[in-house]
Amino acid sequence: MYYLTAEKKQEIFAKHGKSNKDTGTSEGQVALFSYRINHLTAHLKVHKKDFGTERALVSLVGKRRKLLNYLKQVDIERYRAIIKALELRK
Repeated sequence: MYYLTAEKKQEIFAKHGKSNKDTGTSEGQVALFSYRINHLTAHLKVHKKDFGTERALVSLVGKRRKLLNYLKQVDIERYRAIIKALELRK
């Protein structure tokens, strides 16, 4: 029923964070936001007039952008690694 289960979250954090319990790393948060953004984007392709979802999507994109900017300032190598892993830039 839910698109984001606890198991899916643990899988995302295990892949992009330090471990599946470490939910605070910037990489893990960016990966989770990206997963949610992709889901909401697919939803909006079907339901074009769902403005509440559109607002949530814009908010998530802003949060991800802030985290990526922070990561770029703190550690450029980690930033480049997460961009490459999630294929966010072309």
